[in-house]
Amino acid sequence: MASRKLSSEIFDFFASVRLTVALLLTLAATSVVGTVIPQNQDPAAYFHTFGLNLYRLLATLGMFDMYHSWWFQFLLTLLTVNIVVCSMDRLPGVWKMIAVKPVFRLSRFHNSPHHQQIAVNTPFEQIQTDALKLLSKNVGNVHTEKIPDGVCIWGETGRWTRIGVYAVHLSVILLLAGGLIGSFWGFDGTANIAEGDTISSVLLNGSTKQIPLGFQVRCDKFSVQHYDSGTPSEYRSTLTILEQGKPVLTRDILVNDPLRYRGINFFQSSYGTLPPQHLTLTFTSRASGMEYRKKIEPGQTLDIPENLGTFMVTAFHQDYRYMGTPIGSAFTGMLTPPKGTPVEVVLPLRFPKFDKMRQGNVVIGIAEAEQRFYTGLQITRDPGVWVVYTGFLLMITGCIIAFFMSHQQMCIEIHPGEASCEILIHGIANKNRFAIRKKMDGLAERLLQTPTPPAHA
Repeated sequence: MASRKLSSEIFDFFASVRLTVALLLTLAATSVVGTVIPQNQDPAAYFHTFGLNLYRLLATLGMFDMYHSWWFQFLLTLLTVNIVVCSMDRLPGVWKMIAVKPVFRLSRFHNSPHHQQIAVNTPFEQIQTDALKLLSKNVGNVHTEKIPDGVCIWGETGRWTRIGVYAVHLSVILLLAGGLIGSFWGFDGTANIAEGDTISSVLLNGSTKQIPLGFQVRCDKFSVQHYDSGTPSEYRSTLTILEQGKPVLTRDILVNDPLRYRGINFFQSSYGTLPPQHLTLTFTSRASGMEYRKKIEPGQTLDIPENLGTFMVTAFHQDYRYMGTPIGSAFTGMLTPPKGTPVEVVLPLRFPKFDKMRQGNVVIGIAEAEQRFYTGLQITRDPGVWVVYTGFLLMITGCIIAFFMSHQQMCIEIHPGEASCEILIHGIANKNRFAIRKKMDGLAERLLQTPTPPAHA
């Protein structure tokens, strides 16, 4: 007995509308927090913004990846259970109303606030036939019932529309379920692939965790086009999908034109340059005016002709700033003269004669540099997306049914008289009563237009 009472209390708790309101308000409030605090950022940025103690607290609460946190998933699960139980609690009564065979009760129509009364000079048999045809066009199946002083023609339509609200309930459940599926089994990460290189895993945003893809992705080529101002106008990556080392798909991707394979999406998000692996440098002697070309690799030391010393390329910089001025991608190297102190030399890719400003015994420049790019990809997987799409379609359908369709019952009551027939038109609707009034007015107008047969002499 006690267990039955406990089960009933648990069921009543989950069937409570107050619980629904409380969960929706909680989710709304936490979503605001998730908007204020940027999600899936670099931990160093959070540490700089919030400080050590607040950073630890927010990280423990999962505020930096809130939509994948256990407590947010718990709230979504609780809301899903709440909607399911609410629907289970109320659906049997509605379904019984839908499935039961309609029973004619004239008193129910008399109690309706919607009536229309007219009188016609048409014979009773003809007006009965005309009313039967007109009503069947409006509500489908109609029935005729005899009453003490006349006849009633009645019918109904749209009884099934009472489940429209439950279609909306089911759509919300699907939306929540799709979100939970994506939260548990989906991911959102990034990967940088140099031209010619291959990856088989993705780095999750805001984490050091690598997720295996189950196949390989190779960047065959990357190209970028620029406007006249130098601003990039288009990024294009040629990607090849490899299964067990064998290519199965090759496709170009652009911004907003991703590659999709096995439920995983590859979006073009960024790009960058990589240090050239081989350089051809020029060494021009100020004393003799001779120019010498030498091939060199980063980290390699070579001797400069005319006993001008040695030179080694030490580093590559994506965005180098010389005395506070950005000069783009550049190499730095160390020039060591035969006698004297080593000097750092800056070699921008865009300015081959940049080293002339140094006024040294030898001018160093870049003659050739094989520029290499890497493509930056955003890689996502959301296995619940089709569940979410289905939920959206069902929600639209359910809203159309719930707001624009109704269960309508209509009755035409005909009483024959000596000179004319008195007609009473009744209508009942569970909602959208304006529509039922419009139908009643249309029926009355059509019945008044029924032609009267000519009198016989």
